[in-house]
This record gives sequence, C-alpha cells and structure tokens, in this order.
Amino acid sequence: MSKENGAKKVLISLPEKFLSEIDLVAEDEQRTRSELIREALRMYIRKPQSQFGV
Repeated sequence: MSKENGAKKVLISLPEKFLSEIDLVAEDEQRTRSELIREALRMYIRKPQSQFGV
C-alpha cells in the first residue's frame, strides 16, 4: 500500500509488550507489522460488533 493508492500514515500508541507480541506474529507469518495490523482492523470492521462484546 502506498501513498499513490490513497494510503495515509497514522500514529498510534501501543504498550511495549503488545507491540512485541505483534512483531512475533508478523515475523512468524512473514508479514510486516503494518500488514498484520491492517488485516486485524479489516477483520474487526467486517465482523458484527456483537462478536466483540460491543
């Protein structure tokens, strides 16, 4: 995903331990941190909110 495709950068804060867990999963799946987080957000947005206790 690039700026030419309309992608924008965002800055988020995560606890260090959580970021370490994200990095381990990304490495295990041979993906970038950004790819993993984008996919997690896509899954969250697509699922009915009731599945998340919202």
